Amino acid sequence: MPKLASLFFGFVPMFFFAYILYWTDRYEKEPKLLLGAVFFWGAVVASGAAFIINTVMGLGVYLATYSDALTDLATGSFIAPVVEESFKGLAVLIVFLFFRSEFDSILDGIIYAGIVALGFAATENAYYIYHYGYLEEGWQGFWALVFIRVVLIGWQHPFFTAFTGIGLAAARLNKNILVKLAAPVLGWGTAVLAHSLHNTLAFFLHGMTGMLLGRFVDWAGWLFMFGFILWAISRERAILKKYLREEVGMGILTAAQYKVAISAWAQTLARWVALSRSRYKATARFYQACGELAMKKYQYEKFGNEGKNAVLIKKLREELAALSPKAQA
Repeated sequence: MPKLASLFFGFVPMFFFAYILYWTDRYEKEPKLLLGAVFFWGAVVASGAAFIINTVMGLGVYLATYSDALTDLATGSFIAPVVEESFKGLAVLIVFLFFRSEFDSILDGIIYAGIVALGFAATENAYYIYHYGYLEEGWQGFWALVFIRVVLIGWQHPFFTAFTGIGLAAARLNKNILVKLAAPVLGWGTAVLAHSLHNTLAFFLHGMTGMLLGRFVDWAGWLFMFGFILWAISRERAILKKYLREEVGMGILTAAQYKVAISAWAQTLARWVALSRSRYKATARFYQACGELAMKKYQYEKFGNEGKNAVLIKKLREELAALSPKAQA
């Protein structure tokens, strides 16, 4: 029972957080299969590799120093941040290298990074809740760890790894070779530094005052990232607003559909109305295709016919023309 409960509270809240991230990507959602794959990577590959390497390297530090305190400090502040952010970031790098057509914006980088980090956090949370909560202090410790890992620091891993996603997205969207080379390194380095700062503060700060100060730093970082995500969403809206005007003139989109396409809230309302009229599938695909078309036109203007953008633009226009009569506006 305690093991199942630990798995439940380790994974279910992270699934919910992942849905929040998925919902945030309002204008051009990423493929569910790809998001599921990166979550699996975080939960199994990254967490498993990190556990082994952190343990082995921590043991090495202990054998060199015979100090539990130095081992904990070295592992938390130096080893774990580098190892964990590297393995989580590797999943985002794979998407960046092999699924470039799905890596369209800064927000996409944050989404992929956040999802893989939530997979990692799910496994880590389940382990901590059971081993350091239930096994050490029974059910009281169990619920204390649930509160700490889910409520107090639930978004911590996505916050760290988001910087890696931002760095890779900046490289994807920039022509300057120096930016392409430097941005991913700077993004990963910032993720490692933020992770190290969190773990170092947790090591040195004790008591209620220490906990409050640590959470203030954590939540201030989350607030910063939330503001950055809002900017990224507004940036995507601006792209749709600019690049879908032509389709209105071509008669592919009506003026009403254009207004819905460039508004996240209007899209949500249109989907709800379409659900009651048995038009949800066509409506959802229509506005997803609007987002894909705007992004492909943006890429075509910025990078030319990379990845056969011209062919994709033509196909998306044909699809929109066919769906338009069925789409709720």
